[in-house]
Amino acid sequence: MDRTTEPRAFIIGDPVGHSRSPLIHRHWLEGAGLAGRYDPVAVAAADLPAFVAALKDGSSGFCGGNVTIPHKEAILGLVDEADSTARDIGAANTLWLENGRLMATNTDSHGFAANLDDAAPGWDNGRTAIILGAGGACRAVIHALLNRGFAAIAVANRTVARAQALADQFGPRVRAHGMDRLQDLVKGADLFINTTPLGMGGTETPHIDFTVMADTALVTDIVYVPLETPLLAMAKRQGLATADGLGMLLHQAVPGFEKWFGVRPQVTPELRQLLIADMEAKA
Repeated sequence: MDRTTEPRAFIIGDPVGHSRSPLIHRHWLEGAGLAGRYDPVAVAAADLPAFVAALKDGSSGFCGGNVTIPHKEAILGLVDEADSTARDIGAANTLWLENGRLMATNTDSHGFAANLDDAAPGWDNGRTAIILGAGGACRAVIHALLNRGFAAIAVANRTVARAQALADQFGPRVRAHGMDRLQDLVKGADLFINTTPLGMGGTETPHIDFTVMADTALVTDIVYVPLETPLLAMAKRQGLATADGLGMLLHQAVPGFEKWFGVRPQVTPELRQLLIADMEAKA
């Protein structure tokens, strides 16, 4: 393929230099022997409309790409069509051009579920889940849990109003609670998900007795630096099954790569080790 016609994809954000997405997509391009590029592009909020306009008219040379902080929500108002997943979550992280129109989706829900499918098959046999935190990432997790049939999802957050906003958005299977209810909520639960940076940077991690969860319970964390977060370490010491969050990053990248480059890539142990080595080098 002539280099001038290579498909080119991007990740935009502000900042964007920390993103590991280029490492993932370049690994897949090289492994598949595909001509193509994936590049980070720093885009300030004020410049986002102009970037999207150039993407739509073809002058940017990109066929699509990823969107990260702080543009995931704002991008929804600039695309031609966002699918139901992006609309339900209220944010998009993946863009592509289709028949001259700019399309958007959110692959974080897929990434969360696919990671647990790999790391803990049968995780979705459970029916009760506890989510710690009510930030933006929580919406993708709720979306995934509802799609997999969880009947009761408790969101525990320091600010109950933020958790209640999620319950109002997603319906009666989602309930809002304060942090003071956390230990009671854990009793008998099948799945515990941390979506907060709790315990990072020396902050205090509250003790949670995970042993009162269901016999087949799983504790997971969407944070992946460090790979074993303080909450995962706590659960492991108590004998609980755990799953780290690195696979969510890897699996969420799969649908976008397929859209831009025409091949569905695989998340392999080799790719996981590549990311771990990068994390260790930058620790």
